[in-house]
Amino acid sequence: MQVFAVHGPGEPVKEIEVPTPELAGKEVIVHITHSGVCHSDVHCQEGHFDLGSAGKLPIAASGVQWPAVFGHEIVGTVVAAGPEATVQPGDTQYIVFPWIGCGKCQACREDRENYCPRGRNLSVGLRGGFAREVWVPDERYLIELGDLDPAWGATLACSGVTSYSAVNKVLPRGEEDVVAVIGAGGVGLMAVAILNALGHQKIAVVDVSDENLEIAKKLGATITFNSKVENPTAGLIEAAGGKIAAAIDFVNNGATASMALGALQKGGQLVSVGLFGGEHTYPTTLLALQVFTIQGNFVGSLPELKAVVELARTHDLPQLPIVELPLSADNINASLEDLAAGKSRGRTVLVAD
Repeated sequence: MQVFAVHGPGEPVKEIEVPTPELAGKEVIVHITHSGVCHSDVHCQEGHFDLGSAGKLPIAASGVQWPAVFGHEIVGTVVAAGPEATVQPGDTQYIVFPWIGCGKCQACREDRENYCPRGRNLSVGLRGGFAREVWVPDERYLIELGDLDPAWGATLACSGVTSYSAVNKVLPRGEEDVVAVIGAGGVGLMAVAILNALGHQKIAVVDVSDENLEIAKKLGATITFNSKVENPTAGLIEAAGGKIAAAIDFVNNGATASMALGALQKGGQLVSVGLFGGEHTYPTTLLALQVFTIQGNFVGSLPELKAVVELARTHDLPQLPIVELPLSADNINASLEDLAAGKSRGRTVLVAD
């Protein structure tokens, strides 16, 4: 199997060959036709996540072994299947659910594999989608693409399901309630589209790029705010016409989290999603007096991915801007560099020959 691997923290991607596994049970091998590039792949390539004053969390703690194959937004076709699998090799394209758990714990039994403490996600615990082929431990993780655009379908496995899961943590809300989306990158823009598709009326989008904010307007944002100001909390409250009901923070560093908490109305909710790193401080007494809720969101479950795929099929869900590039080591490296430098707009999807 040809894969695009990183041999150590900070190293570039290189194409190498690894053994093709023998298949048992319901295991399958998927020939990758489309592979999305996500900002978490940047953190994985760097080899750690920023925890602020708590230091750095090495991705080795999540089970990564070098050389590692990242990438988790996968669409492809089955080229081999285990003896108990019902899917057969053919031209049918599938979205691959990458957030795979141990299969034995309480979270896994409840179809919440993204909560599994011993997760073996594709791209971390298992080889991921920067490859020509990927081994998937069970056919249950395949969702038929149908007539969806395959490049966009690939992004549903991460930005789609992450946004859907986060949005459903803050909905339903009243017509006058402002929900703020902080960070208008690929995942944040998907959240705007989903909020709009689910009928929420007041969507505020916060970013430091006017270009990103213009894209957000086209996807359904009713309020936009560029936070490159002296007092971003006051600026957000002014732009929103008052304090906000909820915020979904797709950046999630010290500055954005503090801005969000400062802008929340009584009983407000902050959903923390991004992995950009840092920390924030907030008076504990105010957390109680203001009845705030702070909740984390890590990607989404298999049922949630199926739900967002169905939403994409049955609603006029706006598609994010997508740049398609040939699948190669050079293009993977260039895409990761652009993401790290903040140059990407929308999503990048690598397409196999």
